[in-house]
Amino acid sequence: MNETHILKIAQELSLTTKQVQATADLLNEGGTVPFIARYRKEATGSLDEVAITAVRDRLNQLMELDKRREAILKSLEERGQLTDELKEKILSAETIVVLEDIYLPYRPKRRTRATIAKEKGLEPLAQSLFTQDEMDPFAEAAAFVDPEKGVDSAEDALAGARDIIAEWVNEDQTARAKMRDLYSSKAVFKSKVIPEKETEGIKYKDYFDLEEPVNTAPSHRILAMRRGEREGFLILRVLPTEDEALDILDSLFVKGEGPASEQVRMSAHDSYKRLLSPSMETEIRLATKKRADEEAIRVFVENLRQLLIAPPLSQKNVLAIDPGFRTGCKVVCLDRQGKLLHTETIYPLQSEKSAADAGSKILEMCERFRVEAIAVGNGTAGRETETFIRSLDLSKNIQLVMVNESGASVYSASEVAREEFPDQDVTVRGAVSIGRRLMDPLAELVKIDPKSIGVGQYQHDVDQGALKSSLDDVVVSCVNRVGVEVNTASKQLLTYVSGLGPQLAKGIVEYRNEHGPFGSREELKQVPRLGPKAFEQAAGFLRIRDGENPLDRSAVHPESYPIVDAMTRDLGCSVLDLMRNEELRKRIDLKQYVSEKVGLPTLNDILSELSKPGRDPRQQFETFRFAEGVEKIEDIKPGMKLPGIVTNLTAFGVFVDIGVHQDGLVHISEVSNRFVKNPAEVVKVHQKVLVTVLGVDLERRRISLSMKDSQSQPDVVSKRHTFSNNPFASAFGNKNQ
Repeated sequence: MNETHILKIAQELSLTTKQVQATADLLNEGGTVPFIARYRKEATGSLDEVAITAVRDRLNQLMELDKRREAILKSLEERGQLTDELKEKILSAETIVVLEDIYLPYRPKRRTRATIAKEKGLEPLAQSLFTQDEMDPFAEAAAFVDPEKGVDSAEDALAGARDIIAEWVNEDQTARAKMRDLYSSKAVFKSKVIPEKETEGIKYKDYFDLEEPVNTAPSHRILAMRRGEREGFLILRVLPTEDEALDILDSLFVKGEGPASEQVRMSAHDSYKRLLSPSMETEIRLATKKRADEEAIRVFVENLRQLLIAPPLSQKNVLAIDPGFRTGCKVVCLDRQGKLLHTETIYPLQSEKSAADAGSKILEMCERFRVEAIAVGNGTAGRETETFIRSLDLSKNIQLVMVNESGASVYSASEVAREEFPDQDVTVRGAVSIGRRLMDPLAELVKIDPKSIGVGQYQHDVDQGALKSSLDDVVVSCVNRVGVEVNTASKQLLTYVSGLGPQLAKGIVEYRNEHGPFGSREELKQVPRLGPKAFEQAAGFLRIRDGENPLDRSAVHPESYPIVDAMTRDLGCSVLDLMRNEELRKRIDLKQYVSEKVGLPTLNDILSELSKPGRDPRQQFETFRFAEGVEKIEDIKPGMKLPGIVTNLTAFGVFVDIGVHQDGLVHISEVSNRFVKNPAEVVKVHQKVLVTVLGVDLERRRISLSMKDSQSQPDVVSKRHTFSNNPFASAFGNKNQ
């Protein structure tokens, strides 16, 4: 491992070199982020997943920089251009930008105006002018006139020499660094509508004539301007004031006021307009795009995290309904493990007779399958179907919940759904997904591409590789934080368990199908290709609820079972006694069990887990109900105060579902009575809020809301840092995007 990298990362992240080195070693050995964070605290000094991920990502960046450095050195050496001084510069470059600036003059390039001028023998004239001594440039250039080489006059010779000087200016490392600083600090986004595109591109009206400084432009506006440009509605430039840029070049290259200096000034100005400016504009566009991507991805990741760890209803018999008007409502009944037991189609919204028939069927199914909860999709006809179900004479013990169905159609047509339900059509699969989301959102949502859930901000515009990596990280983090019941988990859920992946997940399911439920974690070693390393990484996150060893249902890792056995021997009790009896646990002196490999962090985790073995870290499920009589956008009026659920946080505001099939927007200026830069300071996805309707635009289907008057409401303030609200009483995604 590169010691320089370790030291650099330690300094950048304010960690010790020991922590970084240990983390790097564990990652290099195949350790996953969740495993290292949970089971290797002694080695890393108890670094959390965020810090371990930061170390991992920075190591990858530095390794990529080293690969590029090696490629450049090899290229220069092969072409005989590598000197000791140049090599030292390349080896000391700390960023890819600096590295590319050093390499630029030596990079193989196409024929340019400068190379053509050099071919004509004009480089000595350029060098002479660049010294800016007292001379007559035209007299000096006369000696280079050669019609056979295409230099017909002194002016031709000077023009060629200026082309050469312009390229020198463009390739000067100091000039590029100063120009880069200028663009970063003082460039301005200038967005204008393409003439005669005003009507067609009306959704970009806010950007028809916009100027905004690069260093303050928010992520969503950068991405919106770029999308408008890409779709052919906007012209977008990113430039500083030209005079400032030219002044910088004059100060670097123009040494006086003589005729030769004037030639250099002309060259520098030409270099800026023809070479440097386009190059710097490309760089600043890439840099601001990267910054905007990072912010958009951060928002998406945080929203997705809250969505995935939303409270589950848990194991209950569920009747799930995918609503519809003309085609009816598809109904499915699921047992407590989410197994499909029955399907039915009802037509409650067509006539009194069909409604009566539908009601009878619902009541019969509730009794027959001992239904404990009813899940109704929140899409088309969702509120109407909810009203119909509430009108039935249902047992008071049956919970009725509106469930988000965003992405359910994507799942129902997916290969995963076809594999699970090869004999059912897409409507049945969609209804099953709705029901299972209520029972366990994490287990069901891992089957759907996160981009289809709609909690992002311009997610289709950002770097898709970076987005996928970040989303994979958060899914892995959530799955392993919650833990997975190995005897009931789907292949898709098992895929995200530390150390497994698609092939081993498939192998576990196949082994389970052939041999029956796993009786112990130890039995996992019998799964083909699940070797010692995979077992080490995965075992602590896999649960066996009714296993032979009580510890198999906990987060205590099998490697720590001997420690628990030692505790029980010393206390003269069983593992179950230790789990059930707090007084026994209080008698444990953890220092007695400290060893070279096991310290107090792990021992404290073991003791904590013994007190709540296998407890789901997600908050308790709570039901939620929209305002009665408010079912469509036409029902809402300015001034109304309505309950809602936060569905998406963006840089510009909060989207809230108030039960009318169209999320309303709380602009960031209306999120709180105090000024906030980030809506996440005040609310979270799934939070229960009370909003005031500010305005309704029926034509554009837009709803403006405020939360300012709701800040004293206990559900808005006291619960804003929890996930204890019903997440499925609304849409996961922003329906406006």
